[in-house]
Amino acid sequence: MKVIFLADVKGQGKKGEIKEVPTGYAQNFLIKKNLAKEATTQAISALRGQEKSKEKAHAEQVAAAEAIKAKLAEEATLVKFVEKVGPDGRTFGSITSKKIAEELEKQFGIKIDKRHIQLDHPIRALGLIDVPVKIYQDVTGVINLSIKEA
Repeated sequence: MKVIFLADVKGQGKKGEIKEVPTGYAQNFLIKKNLAKEATTQAISALRGQEKSKEKAHAEQVAAAEAIKAKLAEEATLVKFVEKVGPDGRTFGSITSKKIAEELEKQFGIKIDKRHIQLDHPIRALGLIDVPVKIYQDVTGVINLSIKEA
């Protein structure tokens, strides 16, 4: 019996796969536990439609991420911070990914989730700093920061 897997089943198939399995196994286990459904022509065409819509949505998100990456790459996109500095040249307080995301949205209107900004530790130094950001799955960019003394 041909079935469409609705979830990953170890040793049998992954979600969305169409595979031939023994009839008893399909009816008594896979279909009863909602792990698979019978692969009728109607179900197969519905699956193909879902795959196409997922691909289209993925392509749109990649295009939007590329646009954000291009905006970040422009010379004019320099996120400026003015911080108080102690005698040792380190800032009072630190610049976190949350602060960077807020300033990026305030100064340029670019909205990026703070969890996507790849900061090993909060920044406490002055100067020009490049911070990597993961905009989408395979799309990464760089945020340019300028930290000056108040």
